[in-house]
Amino acid sequence: MPTDLTAATWVLSLSQLALRAQVGAGALERGLEYAETGRVGTLVAAPSGTPLIGTVAGSARQSYTTIVHRTGDGPRDWQSRCTCPMGQDCKHVVAVILSVQQRLSGAPAGHPTGQPSWEKVLAPLLRVPAPGSAPGETGGGGLTPANEVRLGLLVGLEHLAWQRDRSLSVQLRPVRPGRGRQGGWVRSGVAWRDLSSRWSSPDVRADHRSALSQLHAVARGSDAHGYWSAEELSLGELGPVAWPLLRRCLALGIELVPGQGVTQVSLGEGGAVLTLDLSREEDGDLVLRQRLLAEPLPGPGQVLPLGRPAHGVAHLSEEGALTLWPLDHAPSDTVLSVLEGHGSLRVPAHEVGRFLALYYPVVARHVALSSADGSVPAAAGTRPVLHLRLTPEPGHGLGLAWSFRYAVPDSSGRGADHVLVALDDRTQPRDTAAEQETLDRVVPLLEHLPGLVERLPAGQTRPAPYPRLSLSGTRTARFVAEVLPVLREDEEVEVEVVGELPDYAEADEAPVVRLSTTRGEVDDWFDLHVRVTVGDQEVPFEDLFAALARGDEVLLLASGTWFTLDRPELQALRDLIAEARELQDAPPRDATVRLTPYQAGLWGELVRLGVVDAQDARWQDSVEALLSLGDADHGLVRQPESLRADLRPYQLEGYRWLSALWDAGLGGVLADDMGLGKTLQVLATVVRAEDRGDLADGPVLVVAPTSVVSGWVEQAQRFAPHLRIAAVAATRRRRGLDLAEAVGAADVVVTSYTLLRLEADDYARLPWGGLVLDEAQFVKNHRSATYQAVRRLAGPRSFVVTGTPLENNLMELWSMTSLAAPGLFPRPELFAQRYRRPIEAGGAPELLDRLRRRLRPFMLRRTKSEVASELPPKTEQTVHVALHPAHQRVYDKHLQRERQRVLGLLADLDKNRVAIFRSLTVLRQLALDPSLVSDEHHGLATSAKVTALMEQIVELAAEGHRALVFSSFTGFLSRVRAALEAAGVGYSYLDGSTPGEQRAQRIAAFREGQDPVFLISLKAGGVGLTLTEADYVFVLDPWWNPAAEAQAVDRTHRIGQTRPVNVYRMVSTGTIEEKVVGLQERKRRLFASVVDAGEFRSGQLTADDIRDLLEG
Repeated sequence: MPTDLTAATWVLSLSQLALRAQVGAGALERGLEYAETGRVGTLVAAPSGTPLIGTVAGSARQSYTTIVHRTGDGPRDWQSRCTCPMGQDCKHVVAVILSVQQRLSGAPAGHPTGQPSWEKVLAPLLRVPAPGSAPGETGGGGLTPANEVRLGLLVGLEHLAWQRDRSLSVQLRPVRPGRGRQGGWVRSGVAWRDLSSRWSSPDVRADHRSALSQLHAVARGSDAHGYWSAEELSLGELGPVAWPLLRRCLALGIELVPGQGVTQVSLGEGGAVLTLDLSREEDGDLVLRQRLLAEPLPGPGQVLPLGRPAHGVAHLSEEGALTLWPLDHAPSDTVLSVLEGHGSLRVPAHEVGRFLALYYPVVARHVALSSADGSVPAAAGTRPVLHLRLTPEPGHGLGLAWSFRYAVPDSSGRGADHVLVALDDRTQPRDTAAEQETLDRVVPLLEHLPGLVERLPAGQTRPAPYPRLSLSGTRTARFVAEVLPVLREDEEVEVEVVGELPDYAEADEAPVVRLSTTRGEVDDWFDLHVRVTVGDQEVPFEDLFAALARGDEVLLLASGTWFTLDRPELQALRDLIAEARELQDAPPRDATVRLTPYQAGLWGELVRLGVVDAQDARWQDSVEALLSLGDADHGLVRQPESLRADLRPYQLEGYRWLSALWDAGLGGVLADDMGLGKTLQVLATVVRAEDRGDLADGPVLVVAPTSVVSGWVEQAQRFAPHLRIAAVAATRRRRGLDLAEAVGAADVVVTSYTLLRLEADDYARLPWGGLVLDEAQFVKNHRSATYQAVRRLAGPRSFVVTGTPLENNLMELWSMTSLAAPGLFPRPELFAQRYRRPIEAGGAPELLDRLRRRLRPFMLRRTKSEVASELPPKTEQTVHVALHPAHQRVYDKHLQRERQRVLGLLADLDKNRVAIFRSLTVLRQLALDPSLVSDEHHGLATSAKVTALMEQIVELAAEGHRALVFSSFTGFLSRVRAALEAAGVGYSYLDGSTPGEQRAQRIAAFREGQDPVFLISLKAGGVGLTLTEADYVFVLDPWWNPAAEAQAVDRTHRIGQTRPVNVYRMVSTGTIEEKVVGLQERKRRLFASVVDAGEFRSGQLTADDIRDLLEG
């Protein structure tokens, strides 16, 4: 704890009277003696000034430790502890306090305090309320004198050693006339304690004894023990009751006798008033001096307030004459502490304004102020004015600083200058009531713009503006446009602007979007330039785009002009630009937006939003050709004469659509329904290209499933025999030729997806005039090696041919369109985020519409019902087959086991997908025949499906019908083969293990022969076959993908069919097959919603779908 006692100045406010009231007169006197005789040893104080700790030597030379704590601001707000037997409020406590007072009062006059001396002296007035007027005192009547010895009252001055400034105290004691020649007054023979009984001084006049004994009784009332033996009484400590008693004494003839330090003593007329007199010096300083207003008017001298609180005042002239008055308006203890010991206070000239504006009103509430020479005008009591300083900052920043302006009165009493006090400056005196009235009126005006008003927890304070605040952007514009005019209309608010404020205003005109394109650095990519103007001002596009992305309500230009962003065209522009940026192959490294002609639909939507300033000629030609695909008359594109086929009207339309894309150097997706002759339409396009010489740079490469390659070659030779066709049906090792040698001078090269994948490098090195991907669902997985091999092929255009561009989910559609129209949709991860997830969740019809709009120029799809009405009807029926009881028991037993196993694996579907689908496959086989899973079930029971199928087949064969029978499991087809042989029904057979040559032979044998049944595995015979000789189709087990079933069914329901087609889908009741049928329906809806039309439902096989498959 530091020995520096500077922070303990609070002890200076403890008067002798306050100490005596706390510890008693005896302890005060002994403590004074201890302090004067140097018995106090160590003195230390905490940095805050409390507690004080001192050591004091006792009477037996034992040392005691004393601790004094301050508990408040009042003279009695302190507590003490001591190690002496008394424990507290003892003489040792008094000795410590008086010693600290002595040390502090002896500090050098120039000791720094951190405040101007005048301000430090007046500071206590800021923490106490102004007092009310003190009641006056009236004198009492006199007594009739007797002939005994008269008494006098000796009035002298005594320096109080324990006071910081050793201030004077007026002391009273009785005296009597002296005897002998000298005369005068003497102290012997009379004392205060002698006046309590007439027996002590029998010769003293009774009325004098009575009057003086009343003074003594007043003193005894405060401390009977101390004042009983006291020789002198302190007039200040007697209190206000002393004044009527003094006047009574004078009335009785008790003379006031001058004592120590006094040449003459008198009691003034009436009461006196203590004031502060203010005057300005020639150097501009302001001086505050004590001034006593009384009768008679005192001259120069010393003014001594009497008592705490003061009840009287003494004036000691320069000649030593002492005049006493009671105070009419007694100042508070705080005022006396300020006035006492300071003959004057000097306020430096540069601080006079702050004193007059801030301190003058506060001091005036505590003590009367005057200016005898008139050099300091009286304050007129003007209200503080709320002041707002605005400082514009770069980038539409605006600094706000709130304060209150206090006027400095001039000689007329009105404010000519002023002092600003910051709103959060609690160190200065202020008119808080007037300030709060202004704030209560202004705060509601500020709440129009959120964030200007500070709200503290309930009960702490009322809302007020943030003292200092920085605004930016549109908040600045709104403040200047909406709040500032209202503030300027308020008479008690003044606004100061440091600098120039922009002219913030809403634009008179709507923004205009201007578009242009230029050739980019990369082939087939063009740079899109978007400009937005408002009147004659250009809007920085990146600022606009960022504001739209943030969802801002307005955009503020550098000039201060602003406009609202809540405009449909701007919101659409934001979405389109975001989409365009996502369409680039890699994330953009700068702010440039790039497009390819495949984004013609997006460009068309942009054009509808604004004005086209300029376009690159190549861009304009490509885009106009694309946008006119569905509207222009392509009648001039006639069927090639060298094509040996008559195209149906819809086929001619498809051929013309493909030709328009070919001429524009673009690709597309031909997604006609199965059986509508897609291969013929593509052949016609290739023939036209060959006729025009477009294949000079390279042949057309046709990639198809292995089972379809021979069919493609057959149709090409049939309809375009003049084309040179090269079929690549084996790897280099088997064919013995390099790929380039195998291709030779062919116009069309036909190969399989498998061979392309195996020799991807060889195919990628050759130039191709075009690329045709037949049955393109084989590359629906963009992560597969086959897909990557196709993406590496070099060619100006690619055509995707498929009847099912979408089977399971939207990513399959992305894969196919990325091959036909690269850049049409964004990267796969962005496509999944923007399109797949929202659409498959079933709640984004606007995204589904956008997806269709983007697809429209590059996908052509017609269904049989739309364009081939001449086809005979197709009837589809689901046949529910109940299992044999023994079969059902085996199925149920396995179901429970597989269900528990699968449900345990669903927590990590991706990791366990193979194991999960293995279990589901087991259940599907069990639904057909338990012996497919385990030989132990062989002979358990004849498959109910085989029985039901044979009943139909035998009857149909007898009637001359022919049937296609499909199953996913070749093992189950073997069960059917055995049943057919047992019944003597002829059949043909085809599965994935059938060699290519035998495959073609078996297909031809069925077409040309008389076998009533063709058994086909679903994957081996679902594509590339035309089997219109059959008019019945049996699907023995439902497959996950309804499109695969549809392709199988359409092997017979296609062009060339002349008889009605009947389709039977056989489903085992009470098994997983029923659940698979439900899953198929959801996928059909997905296909219809995106590719055709209709309401969307999710088609993704999720963990919930799998749980549904295993229920019941």
